Amino acid sequence: MKKLILVAFIAGAVGFVAGNAFWYLASPLWIDQVVAESIGESETAMVLASGTFSDADTAHKGRGTVTVFQGQDGRRTLRFTDFEVTNGPDLKVWLVAADTVAQSSDVSNSAWLALGRLKGNIGDQNYDIPAEADLSKYKSVVIWCERFGVLFSPASLTP
Repeated sequence: MKKLILVAFIAGAVGFVAGNAFWYLASPLWIDQVVAESIGESETAMVLASGTFSDADTAHKGRGTVTVFQGQDGRRTLRFTDFEVTNGPDLKVWLVAADTVAQSSDVSNSAWLALGRLKGNIGDQNYDIPAEADLSKYKSVVIWCERFGVLFSPASLTP
C-alpha cells in the first residue's frame, strides 16, 4: 500500500511539472497578444521605406504593412500596421541585409540588426531604430524565432 501511494505521489508530481512546462512552452501558440500603439508625429514624419509582410511557409503566416518613418528630430521608427503573424515562442523583430527573404537560411546567412522582442502578434506597433544603424545596409524586416532559428514572416523594404 505504501508503495502504491509513493508511485501515485511521484506520478502526480511528474504530471504537475510536465503540465506546467507544456503550458509555459506551448501557450504562446494559441494565446494572441494584441497591441494598439499609435505613432505620434506621423503627419510630419518622412517615409523612408515600406513593405508588406508575407507568409514564410504554410505554418508561419504573416500579413500587414511595415513602414520606416523618420521624424523631424531625426529619430527613426519601424511601424507595423494592420499586422498579424502566427504566434510563437521568443519572436523578435530584425532588420536583415538580404534583399529578399524566402526561408530561414536567408536570414541566418545575412547580416541583421535586432530591434527587440515582438510586442504582440496582432496589431499596430512601433520599434525604435538605433541612431547609429545604417539603414542602407538593411533591405528586409523579419519576424524571427530566436530560440529555434525559424523565420515567421518576412517583408522586403522598398524606398
